[in-house]
Amino acid sequence: MDSKSIRDVALKSLGDHKAMDLVTLDVRHLTDVADYMVIATGGSIRQAKALAKYLLEDAKKAGCPLMGVEGLDQPDWVLVDLVDVVVHVMVPEARELYRLEELWSDPAKLAR
Repeated sequence: MDSKSIRDVALKSLGDHKAMDLVTLDVRHLTDVADYMVIATGGSIRQAKALAKYLLEDAKKAGCPLMGVEGLDQPDWVLVDLVDVVVHVMVPEARELYRLEELWSDPAKLAR
């Protein structure tokens, strides 16, 4: 499965389950770790955890590769690593604090 297909599965799953503020970043020119980064917001810790669990189920059904998951036990920020696509599901406070879109959109900030 190619990275665009994995990205699309993630976006559909998150959208279907009412994730807010979905953003996709093409990070191929910034890192070899992944091709795409998807960032989504859940309205609460409970919703963020549920979004990540639904994503895991939908990705498995679609045949997406899974490298790992971090943060399900304390889901203010859950990271789902689908090999070429890294998905961050965050609560609003964590998303505002870490500002991943800003960080990954400015290569100069990554070089620090």
